[in-house]
Amino acid sequence: MTAKRIDDGGPRLALYGAVADEAASLVIRRYSTSFGLAARLLGPSVRQPVQNIYALVRVADEIVDGGADEAGLDPTIAARLLDELEQETERAMQEGYSSNLVVHAFAGSARAAGFGAELTRPFFASMRMDLSATQHDQASFETYIYGSAEVVGLMCLRVFVRDTERVYSDAQLATLESGARALGSAFQKVNFLRDLAADLTALGRSYFPGVDPASLSDAQKNALLDDIDRELALAAATVPLLPKSSRRAVATAQRLFAELAKRLRALPAASLLTTRVRVPDPAKLRIAVGAWNTPADTTGIGR
Repeated sequence: MTAKRIDDGGPRLALYGAVADEAASLVIRRYSTSFGLAARLLGPSVRQPVQNIYALVRVADEIVDGGADEAGLDPTIAARLLDELEQETERAMQEGYSSNLVVHAFAGSARAAGFGAELTRPFFASMRMDLSATQHDQASFETYIYGSAEVVGLMCLRVFVRDTERVYSDAQLATLESGARALGSAFQKVNFLRDLAADLTALGRSYFPGVDPASLSDAQKNALLDDIDRELALAAATVPLLPKSSRRAVATAQRLFAELAKRLRALPAASLLTTRVRVPDPAKLRIAVGAWNTPADTTGIGR
């Protein structure tokens, strides 16, 4: 029997899709409080699709960094599981159905937003790198950042712009894509600095090219943060172009990571091996409130 497509399904497929969405939302609630804060600021029409995207990202990450390792799986088995997840994801995006609830939810969002394997393949390629690479040169680092973070930003952007009735020019879309990629890259690099000790001791990884985490100097740390601040500033400049349904949430996320970067800069480099920097909940709330009135661009596209 050929599986029905999402766009021509009946009530049972709709029910299955709703349950899949609920499963994806549960994954997000249990794994990420910071993401949950920003997600609550998304408009109703984009909140669930974005949660569905991040749920699949979380499941893939568990294969390479979490539960699969603690289950004692050999890296070759983890690689096979990742391959199977990628194959199932592509199949679901083409056919509109998966027996894996998180994949089904993701595929429905991808099909509605109009993206496919051109974004998922780089993502899975980067996840696959985590199963074998323990260090990066500049080229492999840039490839990893693009696949693990920048394409996720592009997936979310496809969801965001689909939610507006206004038409973006090619130049405006290019600007938004640059901002999405910069924000995803900055997020990932901040997390690398926050997780410096865990990546080194638990996973044996060193992401930043030419940097030995065990002897990270203040000058090296600040140079990395200069790069992060540049990307955060680029992203902030593009936020006003976003539709209202996503603008506040993205502004909150950008400001939250800017605050993390600020706190990382204030901490001696050697302390990063013993301290994981975080933003206290009251500060998170102040950031969210401050981002609430992020203005639209003057052309009116972001309204």
